[in-house]
Amino acid sequence: MRILITNDDGYEAKGIKVLADIMSQFGEVTVIAPKKHQSGMSMAVSLGFKQIAHKDLGEGWHYVDATPASCVKYGLNTIFLNEFPDVVVSGINHGSNAAINVIYSGTMGAVFVGAEHGIPSIGFSIDDHSPEADFSHMEKYILELTKHLLEEKKPYGVCYNVNAPVGELVGLKWTRQCRGYWSKEMIPAVDEKGEACYKLGGEFINIEPEAQDTDHWAMNNHYMSVHPCSIDQTATELV
Repeated sequence: MRILITNDDGYEAKGIKVLADIMSQFGEVTVIAPKKHQSGMSMAVSLGFKQIAHKDLGEGWHYVDATPASCVKYGLNTIFLNEFPDVVVSGINHGSNAAINVIYSGTMGAVFVGAEHGIPSIGFSIDDHSPEADFSHMEKYILELTKHLLEEKKPYGVCYNVNAPVGELVGLKWTRQCRGYWSKEMIPAVDEKGEACYKLGGEFINIEPEAQDTDHWAMNNHYMSVHPCSIDQTATELV
């Protein structure tokens, strides 16, 4: 099995190293990750690469001066040009991509590119922004879930957004995207030059807190959330 791995935290992030180690149990791993942090890029693409570089992190490791989506596009059109990988995996992201975050996420942007090409694709995230986040409680579930999803037949364009809370897990829970939005996102700050600026932050407003079938509920109750997604954004109930 040939596995393409990327992320949006950059090739030096702990999460992608952990994910590469886990996925190596399934087959041959190729890592093509951004040179630097690319959170919030969604499916943004780099129209040209000024630098394509290789880092001596081991065989099959590469970094690209581009967005996560472009990392996958680069891989599919160079290394995997003659034969697509069997699976595209993104993460493990340092920070949750549950609820509305899925449409902003660079982690999931890369996954959507895989789904666009009909490749089984999965994004993994943990609700912990620490560079030294502990992923150990996720490993057995990542193995179990990846094996299941690769064996499952699914419609074209479907992919998976998988999010875990911090700490021990009760198990896996299939979920839907929680409805909500971000509030008070623009936070006044001072940059490294001492100049006034704004930083993105804020508070997530869950507009259905009682619903027990959402990704947010699952994570708040110590489950790893498995949210099937689709690149088809048609509001089918209105067609």
